[in-house]
Amino acid sequence: MGLLVGSSNPTPYNDPMFDAFLRLLMAPAPARHDPEAKLALAALMVRVAKADGTYDQEERDQIDRVLAAQFGLVPAAAAMLRSDAEALEAEAPDTVRFTRVLKESFPLEARAKLMEALWEIVLSDGARDDDEESLMRLVASLLGLTDVDSALARQRAEKE
Repeated sequence: MGLLVGSSNPTPYNDPMFDAFLRLLMAPAPARHDPEAKLALAALMVRVAKADGTYDQEERDQIDRVLAAQFGLVPAAAAMLRSDAEALEAEAPDTVRFTRVLKESFPLEARAKLMEALWEIVLSDGARDDDEESLMRLVASLLGLTDVDSALARQRAEKE
């Protein structure tokens, strides 16, 4: 097969097709915006919005706006995604399932932007609650972000 060094046949290490294949394997994975990731983010947004014991229309509207911007959805599609997420969130026993999908689907920098979007949801009702703060610390940790990353995301969201 010509894989030996010194052989007259090319080795796989100087074969252009092999090199291209290696580059493809070693390239960073693009963010997946598959339906599972979209639904996980929407469900996490619903969970964050409900953390203070209230879930009003202002929070629903903010979730719709963030989902539309994040995934390029028309308002009706964002509202439908949120509605599906509300059902999923009600059935999910923990937050880990949502954050695991997001951590696998988005690179670190994108997860920091997701944290900013989550803070926008928390801040949309004009108040921060201890339960919301606690959940946001947990979410940041589960997404592989630090408290500093979360604080910076919150500051960016406050400026919006």
